[in-house]
Amino acid sequence: MSDRVLIAEDERKLAEILQDYLRGNGFETFIIENGSEVVPWVRENAPEMILLDLMLPGRDGMEICKEIRTFSALPIIMVTARVEEIDRLLGLELGADDYICKPFSPREVVARVKAVLRRVGNGPKVRSSRLSLDESRYRAVLDGRHLDLTAVEFKLLSFLAAHPGRIYSRGQLMDSIYADRRIVSDRTIDSHIKKLRKKIAAGSPDDEIIHSVYGVGYKFQEDGPA
Repeated sequence: MSDRVLIAEDERKLAEILQDYLRGNGFETFIIENGSEVVPWVRENAPEMILLDLMLPGRDGMEICKEIRTFSALPIIMVTARVEEIDRLLGLELGADDYICKPFSPREVVARVKAVLRRVGNGPKVRSSRLSLDESRYRAVLDGRHLDLTAVEFKLLSFLAAHPGRIYSRGQLMDSIYADRRIVSDRTIDSHIKKLRKKIAAGSPDDEIIHSVYGVGYKFQEDGPA
């Protein structure tokens, strides 16, 4: 079965161009022009990918992305004419997997779609008796307790937990959760890790599973302090 891509774009001509290129590369596509229709459609049809325009009538892409991330981890690529760095960062912080600025080449969009789907499809698997991760809903459960994580925090935990004991630098962690690492700094990763550890400690104050390795980075380890 072909991967289904939802094109949420109110510029009909642009949406149809993207549709033609994606169909030419074997994807099944659907077009929605009004933002208020996107979330209900996604809930009912569960596509493999969304190309989400930031400025849609009815409801903007930021709100749509934020709501989708409350129930699904399906890949989202933001498509927009906004080029300000703050918008780029906010879009990814809300859980977008990539960000493409207009004007763009349709071939580039197809390449980005394939790259994100490859990355998601080849994502690491977590094997832990204590930690359960549901990527379809961004739901993390540790020792039976639900962790209320943001999309970025979930991605960080999932990546680290998939390789217990392995130390990752901040740069490697950036690459694992951001499609374009140039928009973030080392401090951004430190901030996300700090918030993630705080949420883990809220239920188990003496239990540290995300460890700092001085001068190197971070690792996931369940069996005591680093």
